[in-house]
Amino acid sequence: MEKQNFILNSDNLQNLENFSEILKKDYSSMMNEALEQYFLNAQKALLEKDVADQNALTNLDFDEFWDDVEI
Repeated sequence: MEKQNFILNSDNLQNLENFSEILKKDYSSMMNEALEQYFLNAQKALLEKDVADQNALTNLDFDEFWDDVEI
């Protein structure tokens, strides 16, 4: 995998410095924890969207379901 550089905005950089001191954690640990949480949240949102999209395709009301059924 190719290394990528990234840029933090000043607020995030300041928070990283502050919380590093408060929590006695190094930047790498904090960034990895934050990214793990981000990916979990993103995956959850994608799964919820997928379920909502599937429900939109399969939800029929009573009349739609029974419209062409002959008994």
